[in-house]
Amino acid sequence: MSDTSLLTTPLDSLHRSLGAKMVPFAGYAMPVQYPLGVLGEHLHTRKSAGLFDVSHMGQALLEGDNVAALLETLVPGDIQGLGLGRTRYSVFTNDQGGILDDLMISKLSDNQLFLVVNAACKDADFAHIQAKIGGKVTLTILADRALLALQGPKAAAVMAKLAPGAETQKFMSIADYPVAGIPCRVTRSGYTGEDGYEISVDAANAEKLAQALLAEDGVAPIGLGARDSLRLEAGLCLYGSDIDTTTTPVEANLSWIIGKRRREQGGFPGAEAILGQLSAGAPRLRVGIKPDGRAPARAHTEITDVDGTPLGEITSGGFGPSADGPVAMGYVPRGFAVPGMPVKLVVRGKALDAHVALLPFVPHSYYKG
Repeated sequence: MSDTSLLTTPLDSLHRSLGAKMVPFAGYAMPVQYPLGVLGEHLHTRKSAGLFDVSHMGQALLEGDNVAALLETLVPGDIQGLGLGRTRYSVFTNDQGGILDDLMISKLSDNQLFLVVNAACKDADFAHIQAKIGGKVTLTILADRALLALQGPKAAAVMAKLAPGAETQKFMSIADYPVAGIPCRVTRSGYTGEDGYEISVDAANAEKLAQALLAEDGVAPIGLGARDSLRLEAGLCLYGSDIDTTTTPVEANLSWIIGKRRREQGGFPGAEAILGQLSAGAPRLRVGIKPDGRAPARAHTEITDVDGTPLGEITSGGFGPSADGPVAMGYVPRGFAVPGMPVKLVVRGKALDAHVALLPFVPHSYYKG
């Protein structure tokens, strides 16, 4: 795809002025790294605060009577039980129980939900919503809004300066308030395992907001390279790699997103398959994998048992700067999903020693106040 055919975010000029290396991602020109480099950006986010442009993600409002109940016909999460001003992670499933995409759902009012979906899936997701429940709800795609993520242990202090009171906002909650004097919609959430915020803002104000955040001590711009290594260390799934239409939420070790009422009542696509796996156990599970040596195992690396019998493959892998070594995730049969279980990884034709590991590789630091 030529650079001229790529879509751009409202921060494109800012990225280039900051010396970003731009790459194609989900149809957009996106910064993969800045002069600090992927390793430096990763470690900076873990110790201070990183600013990510995630404006390529899909943002939308879903409105109407019984909107939560209607959305529950598409996802296995408990959306009717979602409190006002609260945010919940869930997935769209198909009739086989496979995952069409993962998304964040926030309750703005009894008849209004705010959705954030993945960039590569957003057109299909919005078409799916329209096809299934479009006649009963109003879907408004917010194409004129940008999305910034401020992540890291100093994120709350930065927000407290630019939006006093933001430091006490609850984890997985949403609120509308000005940041640096700019009207924003803010969730306390993120994709790094660190405390942080995702800030939705009018596209016209995005660069002004980014500049205000970057002007604060300890805030640095962070690209897609460090975003990927941060979420991998945090044991968080990337759609299209760790989860897709061939994986169920149970296999993906995401059973926690299916609340008690939904387990009892069903009523979502693929409920029979998913509830069957909840009851009997999934045939395979997503697990952490740690190579015993220093060589990283990338996606699609074959996982075998110690005798060389194929078990599955790595879905995400690389070097974990904070974990100080290679880390990976992949799928293995349920009987092998035991921390410490020895396995082999076939890297460039060599079977290297590794073992199943607990996720996350780096402890989460979400706000607990």
